[in-house]
Amino acid sequence: MMNPASHDFSEDVILARQRYGIIGNSPLLMEAVSRAVRVAPIDLSVLVTGESGSGKEFFPKIIHGFSPRKHAKYIAVNCGAIPEGTIDSELFGHEKGAFTGAVATRKGYFEEADGGTLFLDEVAELPLTTQARLLRVLESGEFIKVGSSMVQRTNVRIVAATNVDMPKAIAEGRFREDLYYRLSTVSIAVPPLRDRGTDIVLLARKFAMDFAERYTMPRVSLDDDARSMLMAYRWPGNVRQLKNVVEQLALFHAGENVGADTLRPYLPAASMSIATVGQTSRQGHEYVDERDMLLGMIVNLRRQVDSLTERLDKISRGGVAGAGFIETVDPIVDAAPRGTSRSLVKFEPFSSPITPREINVEPVDEPATLEETERETIRRSLERNGGRRKATAAELNISERTLYRKIKEYGIE
Repeated sequence: MMNPASHDFSEDVILARQRYGIIGNSPLLMEAVSRAVRVAPIDLSVLVTGESGSGKEFFPKIIHGFSPRKHAKYIAVNCGAIPEGTIDSELFGHEKGAFTGAVATRKGYFEEADGGTLFLDEVAELPLTTQARLLRVLESGEFIKVGSSMVQRTNVRIVAATNVDMPKAIAEGRFREDLYYRLSTVSIAVPPLRDRGTDIVLLARKFAMDFAERYTMPRVSLDDDARSMLMAYRWPGNVRQLKNVVEQLALFHAGENVGADTLRPYLPAASMSIATVGQTSRQGHEYVDERDMLLGMIVNLRRQVDSLTERLDKISRGGVAGAGFIETVDPIVDAAPRGTSRSLVKFEPFSSPITPREINVEPVDEPATLEETERETIRRSLERNGGRRKATAAELNISERTLYRKIKEYGIE
């Protein structure tokens, strides 16, 4: 392991920040950039770890750009986005006729990236059988295409990334221990946004300026209270979430000097409380970001259901005569944070009086466990999307592979 004695960083570290647009002066961030620059010329495998949205994707580019392989190919592969049945074909290629639909011989990423760098994002999502094949490539540089018996060689540098607690994944039998040690010859830990101090304000200012320039709008600014609130928030979604919040502010409050009261609705309280309570478990559970999102959506949906129930109770007690309107709430739209589009909220006319006996408000049972809540949310989303998994995964903001695994885990038809 490399442990620089001081924070007197080299010119290459400063150059890397400028070249790849890395904003911030946090010692933890600078230490990560320094490690990437120092390991770049040495042909070792690197494992980049950090929470989802923390910016792990910049570090493989730094390693490739400062390495002797910089003029060769750099290929990034999201292992979590490729279906389990085709991942071997994508990585190692296949021969014509190897399986249904293999109408021609195809090169895999290991063959395409020969002489260059291959970035395997979400590497912990790889099936165990694929992990065994990857281990062979790392140890000997050899691989076999799907449907072939001929051994091929490749000269590829592997940089992998994950937001999973790898020791726990190994203990649970989801990841090979020997592969972990091969991948993590050098480890780079990317700090979460909440640990980067004033970098949060610098990033917010940069996102606001970029938005204003892109759309030719007056730039939004933040007062002292708003900046303090940004720095106190836990940012479970890290830099990705901060950018989303700032762009909403830049759109709806263009040219304003935003204060804490204006900012507060854009920082989901449900996400903040979950992040605070589950700070320790966040490091040890790979689905925590997805569950945070689902719980936040469910909490907001529950609030809307309670509001509608109360409204219908009032109608049932007093009755309504004449024409009026009933608000129909799309649960996904109404679960979104304030400031986002609610264009799917409809108002349906009714012309006849409503009497108490016509209204049947059924109580909503509280889910007993987080798993039951998650199962029911996924099931309803599948129903809304007609069983289309791609659309369901997009609606729930999770990968198709994760959705597929959840469907199998919960036995959802």
